[in-house]
Amino acid sequence: MSVQATERHRHPIDRRALVTGRLMVLVAIVLSALTLRTAVTSLTPLLDEISRDVGFGSTIVGVFGMLPTAMFAVFGLLTPRLALTFGLERVALGAMLMTGIGIATRSMVSDTAALLALSALALGGMGIGNVVIPPLVKRYFSDRVAMMSTIYITCVQVGTFLPALVAVPVADAYGWRVSLGLWSLLAFAAALPWVGIVISRRGRDRVDTSAEPHTEHGERGRAWRSPVAWGMAGMFGMTSLITYSMFTWVPKILTEAGASAAFGGAMVALFSAVGFIAAIGAPTLCARIANPYPVVVACAVFYLAGFAGLLFAPMAAPVLWILLVGLGPSTFPMSLTLINLRTRTAAGSAALSGFTQGLGYAVACIGPLLFGILHDLTGGWTWPFALLLGAVAVILVAGYVACKPRFLEDSWL
Repeated sequence: MSVQATERHRHPIDRRALVTGRLMVLVAIVLSALTLRTAVTSLTPLLDEISRDVGFGSTIVGVFGMLPTAMFAVFGLLTPRLALTFGLERVALGAMLMTGIGIATRSMVSDTAALLALSALALGGMGIGNVVIPPLVKRYFSDRVAMMSTIYITCVQVGTFLPALVAVPVADAYGWRVSLGLWSLLAFAAALPWVGIVISRRGRDRVDTSAEPHTEHGERGRAWRSPVAWGMAGMFGMTSLITYSMFTWVPKILTEAGASAAFGGAMVALFSAVGFIAAIGAPTLCARIANPYPVVVACAVFYLAGFAGLLFAPMAAPVLWILLVGLGPSTFPMSLTLINLRTRTAAGSAALSGFTQGLGYAVACIGPLLFGILHDLTGGWTWPFALLLGAVAVILVAGYVACKPRFLEDSWL
């Protein structure tokens, strides 16, 4: 009997346990990914109604608009240390519980400060989830990175548009509190498989994660010392800045050009929906092409063509302009996939994920604000779009660095 056959004969339970364990992790990742935007997109369509009921003005509405990227940035930078201390699986469980508790309790309050604080709690959980999912894919599905990246990024997209789609109809039927609070059920459902995973590992999550950084690179393993990390952060950050600027300002750009408010909202939905194309195609391209920088160049061309149309002839072919601009953020799923393709270990993936998303979302916070300030100062859209052109230039430079076929752990400065 061969050695392989002997091993299969001796350890049939272990093999079944491996398959079962990976299936449970798959379910946990899918449910978690579906949760990662629900606290944002379930709230924004209802802000007018909530503001009338709770009693706050446009300034607080602006704070709610900046809160997601701010919390994603803060917890993006904190999560790698949490993962080293407690383990990826335990941190993922904590993230889903934070999200569920925050969403559920904010739907019950009638005070602006409490609504902000509990929203921050939910968004903090999502910020942690943003960071830990890529290294969890690395740990459990290192042989299926492209496939799993496609699955979880697609789930993030579904979790982005679905709450926004049903928020108003549910609020009309049952009230805004029910419309907000029901998404806590998804977060709590996502926590359940993580409970089973943590119990099944019996503490090995902490041992595995804390041990990985102590490789031959030792204490040099800090993401900020690697050009790979800076390239990734630049590409991710500028992509996020453009994306959130478009989410915020596309309706006003089109309505000032003569479109209706309903049409402007539809174009935002179209911009978001185009993300599905990128979510399906970009991870596979990154896995199959050693250096996917040509994809970054193509994204820059899409951006430039779409921006030119929106600036110079917004109502000539608005659907085409939005489709082109919507293809530009293909560098978002590219970044999430490259987090795993440019690292050797789950610990390296966690470090790169935290650095990329923490710094990237911090930059994204200021995008919509600067875009609006430039519009107010100049009374037009030329300088705001010049800001976005600068972001595209950074994407081209940072993408060149990020896409080079090398590993984070081999590129410490």
